[in-house]
Amino acid sequence: MSIPIKTAEQIEKMRASGRAAATVLQRLSLLVAPGVTTGEIDAKAALYMQELGCRSAFLGYRNFPGQTCISVNEEVVHGIGGPRRLDYGDIVKIDVGIVLEGWIGDTATTVLCGAVDPETERLCIATKRILEGAIPFAVAGRRLGDLSHYIESECLREGFGVVKEFVGHGVGRNLHEEPQIPNYGRRGSGPKLKAGMTLAIEPMVNLGTAEVRILDDGWTVVTSDGKPSSHFEHTVLVTENEPEVLTCPPPIA
Repeated sequence: MSIPIKTAEQIEKMRASGRAAATVLQRLSLLVAPGVTTGEIDAKAALYMQELGCRSAFLGYRNFPGQTCISVNEEVVHGIGGPRRLDYGDIVKIDVGIVLEGWIGDTATTVLCGAVDPETERLCIATKRILEGAIPFAVAGRRLGDLSHYIESECLREGFGVVKEFVGHGVGRNLHEEPQIPNYGRRGSGPKLKAGMTLAIEPMVNLGTAEVRILDDGWTVVTSDGKPSSHFEHTVLVTENEPEVLTCPPPIA
């Protein structure tokens, strides 16, 4: 397994693509409201990307038909924007991947459409916290399994199901590079991290069972028990000291 190490010049490119992805995601998140369709959000993504001089990394990837992945409630990941209108109390996962000057930024968040039930809200808050807690493990010298183990152990401590069929990944010139980053694992296992690696860390956490299935569209992943799922993602640069999150959203003016 060869994990790409980015040069200083390439890291600058990754910073730019990460900022662009974060900007698009932030702007799309503000569109989530009752009555808005997922297709309308996806169409706005194309406009925002065009304004920033980038394009979707998802559109056409293995024939995926959307600019972004938009997944609602029990949909875990890879949802396709369309005529579905959002309802008050939905949770909406928006996953943005962009290409800017040949380099990819990849980030995702879960947005609450109005007030949601307490357990679903707890799921979303915990998933975001778990991602934030996993990022400090992305430092040179640590084993990847330490990061994966942390995500799994925190999810299980909260009583949630950890999706195992879909994982995080390296990212750079390609949307999916080595290494794979499971949200489960053993301490001390996996490759040793090195400065210059760029990782898309993305917990996918279910309120109920960890089991999932894919709908007939060939893309949309849903929980087997129909309970909600939450998803957060950042692209992170491994350094000798503190990791650098490349997909931090810009301040809102």
